[in-house]
Amino acid sequence: MPRQDFRFASANPEALANLRSVLERSCVGVRLVLAGPPADVHAAASAVAECGLVDEEITLLCDEVGPRVIFCGHCHASTTTDHPIGTDVDCRGCATTLTFTDHFSRRVGGYLGFSAHAEEAA
Repeated sequence: MPRQDFRFASANPEALANLRSVLERSCVGVRLVLAGPPADVHAAASAVAECGLVDEEITLLCDEVGPRVIFCGHCHASTTTDHPIGTDVDCRGCATTLTFTDHFSRRVGGYLGFSAHAEEAA
């Protein structure tokens, strides 16, 4: 079986465009392994999902440490943080203090963040 190694330092727009280009030339039955920091792996996973790959064709190997993307459920902005799962982070879009768990969305390429103090506001 043909094998192609495609490596990039970060999931910047140029690298993701190159990845999409490689996948456009791929055949049915392709298998893809994405490894690295969570923010880069998830950005690449979101890009390849747009190319039509399904979950069964993609293996994600995220480092335990590294930046994570938090998707704000209130304003839909993305905030990158090094904080561990279960902690609070301020949204860069609406400044809401968000809590995030291990609930990850491949569609948006980030962990779902929700208002940390919503119950106290009621």
